[in-house]
Amino acid sequence: QGQLVESGGSLVQSGGSLRLSCAVPRSISRFTAMGWYRQSPGKERELVAQTSVGDTWYEASVKGRFTISRDNAKNTMYLQMNDLKPEDTAVYYCNVIDQRIRRAWGQGTQVTVSS
Repeated sequence: QGQLVESGGSLVQSGGSLRLSCAVPRSISRFTAMGWYRQSPGKERELVAQTSVGDTWYEASVKGRFTISRDNAKNTMYLQMNDLKPEDTAVYYCNVIDQRIRRAWGQGTQVTVSS
């Protein structure tokens, strides 16, 4: 079925920007809602942004700073993160929204924001 592979994480200063990429297997339809999740130490994994055909959603703390997008021609999903804050520090993952068809979690990509 193919794996989800995240990349683009790095160490960045507060106020900086990063763009994360997610390689989406061809077996996941362009019509399938997908999202970016993050998990910081001691916390549960949380959904921060999702995209479906014609619609997007953002968790309140990232709204206005993060932008999710998907390039179906390249089988890639992105998360543009601007004005990063130390509280954004986490491992970021991509996956399908619907738990019934969710794929195995990838390794994620580490984002560290220094103050």
